[in-house]
Amino acid sequence: MDFTPAEWDALALSLKVAFIGALVTLPLSVALAWILARKNFPGKFLLDAIVHLPLVLPPVVTGYVLLLVLGTQGLIGQWLNETLGIRLAFTWWGAALVAAIMGLPLAVRTIRLSFEGLDGGLIEAARTLGHSPLRTFFTVTLPLLSPGLLAGLMLSFSRALGEFGATITFAGNIPGQTQTLPLLLFSAIQSPTGDPLANRIVWLCIALSVSSLIAAEWSARRIRRWLTGVST
Repeated sequence: MDFTPAEWDALALSLKVAFIGALVTLPLSVALAWILARKNFPGKFLLDAIVHLPLVLPPVVTGYVLLLVLGTQGLIGQWLNETLGIRLAFTWWGAALVAAIMGLPLAVRTIRLSFEGLDGGLIEAARTLGHSPLRTFFTVTLPLLSPGLLAGLMLSFSRALGEFGATITFAGNIPGQTQTLPLLLFSAIQSPTGDPLANRIVWLCIALSVSSLIAAEWSARRIRRWLTGVST
């Protein structure tokens, strides 16, 4: 199948935006998942609701809120633009930010379940051997969490690949700059002659999503086998 330059650009941008968005999301997801799984404090329910808000809000609402806050005339965006020369709205960095925000709830939810399913005995054993809490976290907790971390990362990545509403609202649909595969598909179906292009993009999106999920499952099984071998 021969792709047009616009399709190659959209594919490359989609992968870049999804990868950076998922990577940025990961450390924040781990921190939030740990807090929600292991700590009790006033306002925990509110924090949980805020984290999962992008999952239930219409994506266009999320994009519009980002535009109000981080746009060139927004409360924070204007300061960033005028003081530091940083502009997020209608740039691919803005699309990556949207990808991170939209993928965050899925990553947090997955990693939180992994935290809640950890064997506390192994962590306590490490503490009794004199390991500090920080060392225990990085040498015991994180390796045990690795299947959940990978699953959260891949779910966030897959969610970012399919993001449309918030991206078009905050980053726009600029060919070669912010036009990801879903946005190119949107442009194709607006054209009377765009059906062949739309069909190709649909199959490409399906192939990418299925491939990422298969890769995540395969990697998680390999990690589980490795952890089982280490523990025995």
